[in-house]
Amino acid sequence: MTTEFAIQPDIPKRGMPVTIITGFLGSGKTTLLNQILKNKQDLKVAVLVNEFGDINIDSQLLIGIEDGMVELSNGCICCTINDGLVDAVYRVLERDDRIDYMVIETTGVADPLPIALTFLGTELKHLTHLDSILTVIDAETFTPEHYKSEAALNQLSYGDIIVLNKTDLVSEEHTQELERFVQVTKSKARILRSQYGEIPIPLILDVDLAKSGSYQPQKEEHHHDHGHDHKHEHDHDHKHSDHLANDGFIAVSFQSDRPFNLDKFQNFLDCLLPVDVFRAKGVFNFDGTDLRYIFQLSGKRYELKVDHREKPLNNQAVFIGRNLDSELIQKQLRACEVG
Repeated sequence: MTTEFAIQPDIPKRGMPVTIITGFLGSGKTTLLNQILKNKQDLKVAVLVNEFGDINIDSQLLIGIEDGMVELSNGCICCTINDGLVDAVYRVLERDDRIDYMVIETTGVADPLPIALTFLGTELKHLTHLDSILTVIDAETFTPEHYKSEAALNQLSYGDIIVLNKTDLVSEEHTQELERFVQVTKSKARILRSQYGEIPIPLILDVDLAKSGSYQPQKEEHHHDHGHDHKHEHDHDHKHSDHLANDGFIAVSFQSDRPFNLDKFQNFLDCLLPVDVFRAKGVFNFDGTDLRYIFQLSGKRYELKVDHREKPLNNQAVFIGRNLDSELIQKQLRACEVG
């Protein structure tokens, strides 16, 4: 039996559909995005990846990306409401080849509301169509304590679709408890379960769940030169939320062209890594092998997987957490180097 792909975006009628993928640190956003890219069939998808930190790790973890299809914006796009984001969208819109869909993956500490308002309250509202805000939750590490973070709470509060990811790692009772928590916090959200971010594409793309009336933007206009005659109308409070300072988040970036000693790096993870590191990701090369490894840490769980793609052998990583000692972490990582 053949299942026909259900998405047929009507670009001329309502603009290019946009999905914002958000979710707290380590929830599985990039994994979900990879599933979309693997199963998009003939849909031409543009991807914007937003990193919190100086190194674009997520772009290296994405699969099946064509040249020029990843637009990157360092920092936290929700905090800069940012002409950089609008510029990136215009670069996609102005491509010679037609793009059917845009997916934005935010950093794990992003507030999705200002990002949504960039599409609903600027001139982009005439060129794009915000389809939904999709919030990914890590079912294994879930705790209501996460939502004392302003960013994490807003990710849940403004989510049109809530994906409970990693449900294979928890009991049915725990999953049902999480569903009840979500229903109380965001009663009208569509709740989906997933393992490894696997969800049928028609359930998450072209669903038309974003409702601009619930965002109540406040109008503000300013001009910005794109090299074209575009006028930006930012219908929101341009003074961004200071949620990063309120939550105490910091990103520690590390780069090196020297391979690591695997035992020393293992000791760093097991004995030296601060408990306030929520998320870490990177690519590493270890002494004695020509293989490249992808490193992922979420909460207390971490993994190293061989990356068989032809990529340069160097070390890059970002550690994200609260009130971290950047110099100490970098010194400890340097101690893992060989030579």
